[in-house]
Amino acid sequence: MVAPKLGRIPSMRERVEDTLSAHRNQLVALLSRYAAQGNGILQPHHLLDELDAIIGDDQSLRDGPFGDILKSAQEAIVIPPFVAIAIRPRPGVWEYVRVNVHELSVDQLTVSEYLSFKEQLVDGVSNDYFTLELDFEPFNATFPRPTRSASIGNGVQFLNRHLSSNMFRNKECLEPLLEFLQTHKYKGHSLMLNDRIQTVSRLQDALAKAEDKLSRIPPETPFSEFEYTLQGLGFEKGWGDTAARVLELMHLLLDILQAPDPSTLETFLGRVPMVFNVVILSPHGYFGQANVLGLPDTGGQVVYILDQVRALENEMILRIKRQGLDISPRILIVTRLIPDAKGTTCNQRLERVSGTEHTHILRVPFRSDKGILRKWISRFDVWPYLETFAEDAASEICAELQGYPDFIIGNYSDGNLVATLLAYKLGITQCNIAHALEKTKYPDSDIYWNKFDEKYHFSCQFTADIIAMNSADFIITSTYQEIAGSKNTVGQYESHTAFTLPGLYRVVHGIDVFDPKFNIVSPGADMSIYFPYSLKEKRLTALHGSIEKMLFDPAQTDEYIGTLSDRKKPLLFSMARLDRVKNMTGLVEAYGKNSKLRELVNLVIVAGYIDVNKSKDREEIDEIEKMHALMKQYDLDGQFRWIQAQTNRARNGELYRYIADTGGAFVQPAFYEAFGLTVIEAMTCGLPTFATSHGGPAEIIEHGVSGFHIDPYHPEQAADLMADFFQKSKEDPSYWSNISDGGLQRIYDKYTWKIYSERLMTLAGVYGFWKHVSKLERRETRRYLEMFYILKFRELVQTVPLAIDNPR
Repeated sequence: MVAPKLGRIPSMRERVEDTLSAHRNQLVALLSRYAAQGNGILQPHHLLDELDAIIGDDQSLRDGPFGDILKSAQEAIVIPPFVAIAIRPRPGVWEYVRVNVHELSVDQLTVSEYLSFKEQLVDGVSNDYFTLELDFEPFNATFPRPTRSASIGNGVQFLNRHLSSNMFRNKECLEPLLEFLQTHKYKGHSLMLNDRIQTVSRLQDALAKAEDKLSRIPPETPFSEFEYTLQGLGFEKGWGDTAARVLELMHLLLDILQAPDPSTLETFLGRVPMVFNVVILSPHGYFGQANVLGLPDTGGQVVYILDQVRALENEMILRIKRQGLDISPRILIVTRLIPDAKGTTCNQRLERVSGTEHTHILRVPFRSDKGILRKWISRFDVWPYLETFAEDAASEICAELQGYPDFIIGNYSDGNLVATLLAYKLGITQCNIAHALEKTKYPDSDIYWNKFDEKYHFSCQFTADIIAMNSADFIITSTYQEIAGSKNTVGQYESHTAFTLPGLYRVVHGIDVFDPKFNIVSPGADMSIYFPYSLKEKRLTALHGSIEKMLFDPAQTDEYIGTLSDRKKPLLFSMARLDRVKNMTGLVEAYGKNSKLRELVNLVIVAGYIDVNKSKDREEIDEIEKMHALMKQYDLDGQFRWIQAQTNRARNGELYRYIADTGGAFVQPAFYEAFGLTVIEAMTCGLPTFATSHGGPAEIIEHGVSGFHIDPYHPEQAADLMADFFQKSKEDPSYWSNISDGGLQRIYDKYTWKIYSERLMTLAGVYGFWKHVSKLERRETRRYLEMFYILKFRELVQTVPLAIDNPR
């Protein structure tokens, strides 16, 4: 038998050249159609639509190598006679080719060459060969990282495998583990080890002796009864509260010292006492516990953080108790103090979070040389205030904690930048949570940044994002899509791999989605508020009167407008901020156009203000005006109810369940949603859910099993899908119940705050250790980022005007 011959995989350039040879006429016709459209950017659907237009019945071109290239193309830059294509064979992997349509020649381009060509759309042909390029790849060349797209988002597993492998091969790698355990102190008191243990061999001997002594006493014996015995061997508090727990942790360490393996290492590090004081940054918007939801820039992120800290505090208390320590943890949510607080508590410096013992909101004002800023400002306008805010916050945090925090978490672009500044100043482990990266929400907002900058200041935001991403010790996301998208869509973080802001700088290697700093940790919903409609004994029936008034009161007010003539119909329900990306007006228009859907259900939305004069938000004002116009255009009165944003979470939870009682459904129609907290809330209440296929909800929902995916770019199909669901449910009520049950099961399996908090605490331990052992601070990267921050970011911030308070 002849052995199979090994061959080299052809490059993208060679595949295009081969197709030119085999399908010359068709390819010339196709490329000419692209070029005929003139200078511009073609999106994937444009590329494939033109292909279908020229191939007719001959599918060989579409099914061949060039067809595969076009199917994985994310954009094409057309500057006749050239067409340059950005090809993404799989998540996280990119290649670039350029075809000269006149000469039928093909070039493989580097990232820099492709971006330079793209810049000609804005600047024309440039003779400037010294464009500022950002390239983080050289700093990461020797750093371990996975190569399979399926491994993206599992950073901690990869790090544990790499680290345990090094320990197994090289016993000298165990020395940093000893040093790490020796460094643990709380307010000057040693934890884990004292100075009797100075070497790995001494540690192993001491562990063997401790194991012998502990195995002779009852497992439930409290630590205080054998504390002095262990101290004499070199061990301090932190190993556990009972003999059984101390012995279990010591066995884990003995296993690591003898034969390290990834899961043992992760379990051990997750139990080492490292995190007692946590700071969470969320500067923008109105951050409060009541009367804030629905205010500008105030929505899911506030809910996420409040639920997060309650779960996190419970997990910290549990771990500290099991570690045998008598320490009260502290969590500080650091946000902006707003003197003109609009009836909220956002003008209070310190506010305890309800449902917690040790968690507070610490508010620090924005200030400049003009004094303290009194009014709310948009998240797009905060950049001139953040550096001073970070300095002031550092002083306030250290005063409140009477020391440094152990761990800091940033949220959104502004919070992540402040977390970066604080983590560097205080020398602590930093975690970033993006929630939403604006670059993916506003198409072409990088290449045409100049068009957006006066309104959104994206040049500052994208620069801050690149700095914070590369500074963080680890990044958590709610979904895989947030990092690396899907087969056909680019992830939020992946879009920062390479991009250009013409005239400012060019990012040739910005963030690598294969970096082991990425981890998927999905949140849940507060199950004391969001629980299944079927739990009758827990239902808040006392709220039904106010809910029914909100839904059916015929009066037309600033709180609700529109009427529902047939109260027997199921309710199709949506709740979100009223901005362009959330696409609430798109949902209303799709409903208005679909007679079948209008016949089957009434539509209820909770979003924004109804009175345009009450809004100060630019996008919301546009959407309010559009919503009123749609109500008139489609004559929706009798079938549609618009309720202004609601801030009572308990009533919102019961509202979901009330909608379920009607046999209704929830729909989340956003053009892009990083995660989709309302999707989780609705499913947790047992409400069948339709949600956007662009972003996180595509992972949360299993289509047809636990809900349905809808494409907001094809609203007619989405409306037909919803109509089909309600028709089937009308004919067979068990169909509705099966989708409801499927959604609940999906939540219990993957999306709870308990799972989240356990995972986050373990990650904080592992990355804290990894940072110590491998010197993950990466001084070279840090110095590079410092220079970029000082020379470029500060310069860009100067272009953002300071806000002016209205005269009091």
